[in-house]
Amino acid sequence: MIRFLSFITIVVLLFSCKPAPENKESNPLQIAFLSDVHLLDIYGEFSDNTYRGVLNPATQKYTLARTMQSQLESTRLFNENYFAFKAALNDVVKRGVKYVALPGDFSDDGQLVNIRGLKNILQEYSQKYNINFILTTGNHDPVRPFYQDAGKKDFLGKGGKSQAIFSKEELYPSKEEKALPIIITKDIARLGYQGILKELKDFGFYPKKTTTYWESPFTPYNYQEYTYDKALTYSDISFRTYKIQPTNAEVPDLSYLTEFGDDLWFLAIDANVYVPKGEETSYDPVNFDGASTGYNNVLTHKEHLLTWIKSVTERAEKLGKKLIVFSHFPTIDFNDDATEDMKTLFGKDKMQMQRVPNEEVAKVLADAGVKVHFGGHMHINDTGLRKFKDGNGLVNIQIPSLAAYIPAYKLLTLKNKGVFEIETIVLDSVADFKTLFPLYQQEHDYLVKTNQPHIWDSAILNANTYKEFTAWHLKELVRLRFLKNDWPQEFKNLLINATGQDLIQVAKENNADIKTFEVKLKDQNISIEVFKDWTGLDMIHDFYKFKSADKLAITDVGQVRLKQYTLICDLFKSSNHANLKLWGSIFVKFCNGQPANHFEIDTQSSTITSINPLY
Repeated sequence: MIRFLSFITIVVLLFSCKPAPENKESNPLQIAFLSDVHLLDIYGEFSDNTYRGVLNPATQKYTLARTMQSQLESTRLFNENYFAFKAALNDVVKRGVKYVALPGDFSDDGQLVNIRGLKNILQEYSQKYNINFILTTGNHDPVRPFYQDAGKKDFLGKGGKSQAIFSKEELYPSKEEKALPIIITKDIARLGYQGILKELKDFGFYPKKTTTYWESPFTPYNYQEYTYDKALTYSDISFRTYKIQPTNAEVPDLSYLTEFGDDLWFLAIDANVYVPKGEETSYDPVNFDGASTGYNNVLTHKEHLLTWIKSVTERAEKLGKKLIVFSHFPTIDFNDDATEDMKTLFGKDKMQMQRVPNEEVAKVLADAGVKVHFGGHMHINDTGLRKFKDGNGLVNIQIPSLAAYIPAYKLLTLKNKGVFEIETIVLDSVADFKTLFPLYQQEHDYLVKTNQPHIWDSAILNANTYKEFTAWHLKELVRLRFLKNDWPQEFKNLLINATGQDLIQVAKENNADIKTFEVKLKDQNISIEVFKDWTGLDMIHDFYKFKSADKLAITDVGQVRLKQYTLICDLFKSSNHANLKLWGSIFVKFCNGQPANHFEIDTQSSTITSINPLY
């Protein structure tokens, strides 16, 4: 009897010590994507010059920041994203996410001072919180493939003036009277591939001893043959180049595949292509174009990359690996299929049309086995979808920038049966984002005192949240740059000088279907008088909000105003006014794209389902 009881006791103990069955849904794998950080280390120090920037009277810290004027004329902020990046990382830590991908443009322009600053931040968070960072390069990291002397003329300087900082004095012969003396430091030069790889090798670009697997398009081994020593040898930049045509110059390609564990493969694609300007072999960076075009040039100049991608997807399937594919550039039209209308209205060289990937790009990548791709580059929130007759499909996730409206990152949750859940995490509250405002006030006072033209609106300094600050940035960007450079003059004047009601009259005079419009107003209990409450300029500003944030812009534009825009756009489309017709079509397309806030992707069927129907 005692033996029997002992046996029962042992059995009970064995079962009580047995681990509970794994519940993959209770603790799913998550990956955060933080794109286009464009880090400028505002508290960085130069290794060869004692200059530390301008003293901030509020914090008593020296600051290497750019002027407000410069960042309001740029598609990105230069300074406040320093705080936004840390806020995003802190949010990632709170969520317990252990994988963070940075799909390019992680630096301002690949300068050593900024790459070092990024390296310090990544090391801090990886060591403190056990985060695996996986980086790939964008066109602002190696601005050209090789080291290039450079600098900026518009750092914030003493007394609100601009301060020039260059790696060589002859690069900026200032003609301005009373200009501040130029600061010279090699740390502001553009590093190129080799310098960036040297500094950031620990964040995916090189294998570690703890890495489960690592390869590049040029490694000769396979998964079964992998050893750390082999991988380390072939991770050297000397083994990671290809000959670019027509010059046969050997240019680095820092693409790689890595696995840290969890049967999770990260395919980090270096889609930068620096096309030579001539036909003679040269390694002078000035003899290469920039890489902002993206995948259109990959198809013509990086055939080896496409072959390798197909090999990776096939092996991932065979080995049962969960494959995450990302690069810096979009793979599908990011204009909600309004690109052709936009080319007709604005011109084929406006609105960054050269960055729109050809339709062939999506087909080639889908044929290579890529089902979902995460990209950045455009500083927008968007989702693109392409399905093909052969059953292949591709979903492209555009990750917003932390340095522009709408400031956000993407959070991927891997669910069962090949389902990806995507959530857009908007950064509204960012600690310390007002830190530099006293310096900006000095700058504004100086600009006013010296009667400078096109001065930025100081009302931006009244922003209460970081999201509101980026909305102001977009508004000023429209005023100071987009309206000047992208819009046909006659049509621009028509819109900005008219109320919504005036535009209804213009459409009516051009044979628009006013009767149907009036019926819709009546059915929805909308008075025509409300169209007096906004102008065509308001509509332009809200258009850029939707262009940047997709339906997340509804929070700022409002459902009521959006309904009015939708109705008037339908009216425009029925008119004979060519530009109004195009404008109506473009605006509506940007308001009705694929879900881009919180949604699921069935990777097997390339089906997208919104989790929040409003967005």
